[in-house]
Formats: sequence, C-alpha cells, structure tokens
Amino acid sequence: MIRMIRRLLTAALLVVCAACGGGQPAAPTGSAGKAVTLGFSAWPGWFPWQVAQEKGLFAKNGVTVELKYFDSYTDSLTALATGNIDANSQTLNDTLASVSGGAKQTVVLVNDNSTGNDQIIAKPGITSVAQLKGRTVAAEQGTVDHYLLLLALRKAGLKQSDITFKPLPTDAAAAAFKAGQVDAVGVFAPFTTTALELPGATAIATSKDFPGAIPDHLVVSRSLAADRPEVVQGLVKTWFDTLTWIESNKAEARTIMAKRAGVSEQAYAEYDAGTTIFSLADNLEAFSSGSLDKQAKEIGAFLTESGLADTAPPLDGLLDARFVQGVSS
Repeated sequence: MIRMIRRLLTAALLVVCAACGGGQPAAPTGSAGKAVTLGFSAWPGWFPWQVAQEKGLFAKNGVTVELKYFDSYTDSLTALATGNIDANSQTLNDTLASVSGGAKQTVVLVNDNSTGNDQIIAKPGITSVAQLKGRTVAAEQGTVDHYLLLLALRKAGLKQSDITFKPLPTDAAAAAFKAGQVDAVGVFAPFTTTALELPGATAIATSKDFPGAIPDHLVVSRSLAADRPEVVQGLVKTWFDTLTWIESNKAEARTIMAKRAGVSEQAYAEYDAGTTIFSLADNLEAFSSGSLDKQAKEIGAFLTESGLADTAPPLDGLLDARFVQGVSS
C-alpha cells in the first residue's frame, strides 16, 4: 500500500491476458481500441474489476483492457510510477507518496472508503494500541497499513520509535503473525483472514476508527488522461456499469470476486461492512465538495511529518473530476 521506482516501461498488449480472467471481445479500432493496462491487487473494493473483465463490460464501453493482477500491492504502485502500466487501483495516501517522489498521476474515480477492512491485529494479551509499546509489529513499509499503524500509534500517544517495526510484504506479514513471529500486524483484507487464524488474535484498531482516512481510487498516468481521455472515460463508465451488474447478480458476482481473492464466499461476504463502495452520487459529492482535496492536504502533511514522504506532494493536477461528471452527463 506507499505503495517506489524500479521497472522499465513495457509495451501495452493488444489482447487481454487469459490468465487474468479470460478473453474479451475486441474493442473498436482507433485510439480507444488500443489496449491499456489496468492494475489491481487484493482488496475488496477492487475485485469488481475482475467482474468487469469476465462479463465483457470493458468492451461494451469501447476500451480494450489488459487487466493485470498483482500479488504484491507495492509492485502495482511501482508499475504505475514507472510507466509499466497505464492505470492502477491504489489508495490516496499511496498516490500522494508516489507523487511526492515525482510520479505524474491523477485520481479519476473513488472506488470506496475503507471502513474496517484495514486492521492492526494483535496476539492474545494485547488489547489496545497503547500496549504495543516495546512490541514487534509487522506491516508493509510505506504502504497503507503502515500509515494506519502510525495513525493508531499517534492516537495512543506513541511514535514508531516506541515499537520495533518489522517491514514485510503484506502476505508475509500476515503469515509471520499467524506463526507467532511478531506481536501484532497491520494488514488489509483478505490478509486479515490469515492473521485472524491465530487463536485469540483480535483487531485493536481498524480503518473504521479513522473515517475517510483511507479512500481507494482508480489512478491513471497524467499522460493517459491528457492524451486518451476517451479511454479513461470508458474505464470510469465501466466501473459504474459493473456496480449495476453486481447489484443485479449478487451471487454470481460474489463467486467471481471470492475466487479472485482466494477465499471462500462466506469469508468474502464478511468483508462487505469493512468496504464502503462509492456510488456515482458519492463520487460527484467527493469531487465537488472539496472533501477529497481536504483529505489530500491532511494526508500529505501527515506523510511528511511521519517520514513516509521526504517532501510535501504537489496537489496540482492530482484530482480530475471530469470523468465521473462525464458519466452523469
């Protein structure tokens, strides 16, 4: 989750990767017909993209998409920051961290707000964040649950220096906690399920405790938004079409999303309350009311104060409301 610069730019594929969810009808030729690569990773608010892929909803909106699933969320952030993909599903704080490092990215859609599915989970005997003092806590460094951990520590009157922080990829952090190798862990769903398999483990802080602190977005390269706005519009329109399809086909949608998550359908159902999906009306309100801009300023300040970003991220060009507005027009 932030979520870092490593890779070289790769050529966009002209067909959808079958391993990422199956084939899809060819889109029209021209600018909109040239494939774009959309990244996503393990988060309930992003699994609807898998539904869009399998039900052919991208093609219905005139865009050809290579949907690329990342086992590592951090790798997806790196891929967008370095131009390996055209768009990615990522949090606002992670986007700001990338922008602070020089990446040119634009938020075009609010997928959801995390309302409990990001969690700080502790072993038996630890019942509050204050009790983490002197303990070992794992999380993926510089990602969203590292951010949540710092928020929770600050609320409890502690700093990162008051704990022993163990940086691990999110899946490895959950596994290490389950194996009893650390005292607490910061993870997001579906990795919360793994962590809570440790008998007696409990969540001592969640994103529900910090309303609005972790919004999740569709983020695109600024070059894509500038040079191929019709493609970005198609992606955003597809998102809302997918939400409509899911609402009418809940059982099938849950099957698709649970399979992509690698959990049972029952386990997936338990994530519902912890992720608040944003409707079109919610998006229009978020972009027009100034709430996203306010969140960006607050998160940017926190990132620099806590050392997660070296410099304050520039906010010019960060938010682009025209695509959600284009859906309603």
